[in-house]
Amino acid sequence: MLSNKSHPERSVIHVALVEDDVNFQNALMAAIETAPDMMLQSVASTRAQGLRMLDNTPADVLVVDLGLPDGSGIDVVREAQVQWPGCNIMVSTTFGDESHVMQSIEAGASGYLLKDSAPEKLVFEIRSLHAGGSPISPLIARQILMRFRRPDHSATAFVERSDASKQCAALSAREREVLEYITKGFTANEIAGLMRVSHHTVLTYVRRIYAKLEVNSKAEAIYEARHQGLLEK
Repeated sequence: MLSNKSHPERSVIHVALVEDDVNFQNALMAAIETAPDMMLQSVASTRAQGLRMLDNTPADVLVVDLGLPDGSGIDVVREAQVQWPGCNIMVSTTFGDESHVMQSIEAGASGYLLKDSAPEKLVFEIRSLHAGGSPISPLIARQILMRFRRPDHSATAFVERSDASKQCAALSAREREVLEYITKGFTANEIAGLMRVSHHTVLTYVRRIYAKLEVNSKAEAIYEARHQGLLEK
């Protein structure tokens, strides 16, 4: 049952969940229910349900399992970046191999956690993600670091390839304003209020920013904008 908690709009983190493990799903739902600053907006148990869920009002945080009964949760992550560009996406899974990790990050996930901790810990990480962090399990973080230590995936080579293939993006004044707000951790609804435009207008700006920076997530947008000198480092 979804939460009916009543709180001021800006104080509540709206969470959407795509998870087929009933026990884990129920435990996480219970943890979110007891969190005073969160509201469970929607729940899906399959890939198909997760994709349909994206037709509804965007959540602030989307938590996605990868091993769904009818396909990969990566498809949901990828589509969420298109339909919910202002949403922060967290992968919560048992898959810790490099292929799943990198595909999830490339699809748009800003956090990647293994199912090796209590749901209450995941609730804490949801707050961190919503605040602009990128929660990653230590084993996954180490794996990513080791990937970039390889000769063909060094950080230097990555930067050189980026410099050679990209020029500074030409963001409009309004797009820069939205980017600044995103960097400070504001949600799409909050940005809409601050700029006195509609929520959908903000999402349009976000999509344009992602397209111009050639990125798929908030974390990537912030990194790329700083790398190009569009934001203060």
